[in-house]
Amino acid sequence: MFAPFMINAWAAGTIVALIAGAVGFFVVLRGNSFLAHAVPHGAFAGAAGAVLIGVDPLIGLGVFAAAGALTISALGRRARSDVITALALSMMLGLGAFFLSRSSEYSAEVFALLFGQILGVASIEIVPMLVLGALCVLAIVVLYRPLLLASVLPDMAASQGVSTQWLSVCFGLILACATTMSVPIVGALLMFALLVGPPAAARLITRRPATAIALSIVLAVATVWASIALAYATDWPVGFFVTAVSALLYLLGRLTAWRMRTRGGPAAAETDAAVEVGERATV
Repeated sequence: MFAPFMINAWAAGTIVALIAGAVGFFVVLRGNSFLAHAVPHGAFAGAAGAVLIGVDPLIGLGVFAAAGALTISALGRRARSDVITALALSMMLGLGAFFLSRSSEYSAEVFALLFGQILGVASIEIVPMLVLGALCVLAIVVLYRPLLLASVLPDMAASQGVSTQWLSVCFGLILACATTMSVPIVGALLMFALLVGPPAAARLITRRPATAIALSIVLAVATVWASIALAYATDWPVGFFVTAVSALLYLLGRLTAWRMRTRGGPAAAETDAAVEVGERATV
């Protein structure tokens, strides 16, 4: 379980989980699950296009992830965001199908961008992951207060001079950066599960933003670690365990939240994120 190739898997999986837990909290808080689904899946078209012209698939992945996130964030204010997201996703998937149909080099590398290759991570891939992951964390730290306020109290944020549209674009770019870092490792399908499952479970258990982010990260790391260990022990796909564990955590979160409400425990008495942010913003 701790052979050299497995050490890389543990390291890469941990980095991905840390970023997915932090970024995923805002995905859930802002109701951007569809966006979190569209950006990784749509970016697959960029990788297919890069293979067609003989460029590193990671470059195409990053370009399409950023372009998709910017398009959805910029146009979402002029129309229903779900419509724009659906159209952007359909267009990028259509381009991906076209690129693949014109290429004679449909390789396992492109296929792995959908389902990941966490057990085949090379040591040379760890450094770029760390750099992109650090950029995501830095952006979240810098934008934490205004992003949190705009996510739960957009009217108050606007009244205090915070540009909610600008923050939406910035968050889209953060999501694109996280996607570019993570999809080659865990795949588009699994990245979506990590961005939504553990953070949603954390939000059910506590509504304090800082606590929820920390818990989201812990649950995401636990999901990845458990999935790698179970895949190694059973020889079953890692993706199956990532999605299964994420779903199980969400169900356990729902059960925990229900029990806390019925017993009048800490979760029922905790300050809601909107109230907490509003109080801090008016101080």
